[in-house]
Order: sequence, then C-alpha cells, then structure tokens
Amino acid sequence: MVPKNPHVKEVMDRLLDHVMVEDPVEDIKQRLRKFVAERDWEQFNSPKNLSMALIAEAGELVEHFQWLTDNQSKNLDKTKTKEVSHELADIFIYLLRLADELNIDLLKATNEKMLINNKKYPADKVKGSANKYTHYE
Repeated sequence: MVPKNPHVKEVMDRLLDHVMVEDPVEDIKQRLRKFVAERDWEQFNSPKNLSMALIAEAGELVEHFQWLTDNQSKNLDKTKTKEVSHELADIFIYLLRLADELNIDLLKATNEKMLINNKKYPADKVKGSANKYTHYE
C-alpha cells in the first residue's frame, strides 16, 4: 500500500531506511538500490564501473597497511580501525552492488566457493602451508 499523503509516505520511507528485513544482506541491497535510484546513478552502476570502483576501494584499504609490520597491522589504534572499517564498508557496498547488477546471489556463491576450496585444500594435506592447490595435486 502506497500512502496518498506525501508526508506519510516520507515518514514511512524514513522508517524503512532504519528497519531491517529478515535477511540483512537483502536489506542492504534494497537500501543501496534506493540510494542509487534517488540519485539517478543507475546509469553509472554498470558491472565494469562497479568492479573498477571496487578495486579502487581495495587499494585505499591497502594504503592503511602499507609499510606496517605484521604485528602493527594486527594492532591498529581506534582511529585507524575506524578508517579501515569505512574502507571495508565501501568495498562491501561495491561488491553487493556488483553482485546485484549481475543477479548473483553472493551468499550462495560464497557457500559454493567454500565447498570448492574445501576440496582443493584438504586440511590433512595443506595444514600450515600457503602453497597453491596445484602443489598438492
């Protein structure tokens, strides 16, 4: 039901922006679709552009860790952790938008890939090693 009163519709839209549906990933996808539509950005959200934006954001994430030791990278201060969290969110947003544009169920694809990786990298053969799966064939 779409309310006829524009004020009621505006209030309902604002409430929907803060109410999670049962599936949190679907909720975020819907909110991202709305965000993009309100700005008429669909024209820019091609898989090519979204994948390029995704890699650019991944590069921004890497900048936060460049030149740190392993130990330093595991012990970020509060400010740096917040900055990294925002970069991860940007990556997640572009990843979801890309999957949405390509009609890919990201959770299903992730579960499938985990099954594939489990076969490629059996724990009894690869434990403690960073070799590529072809090393074990």
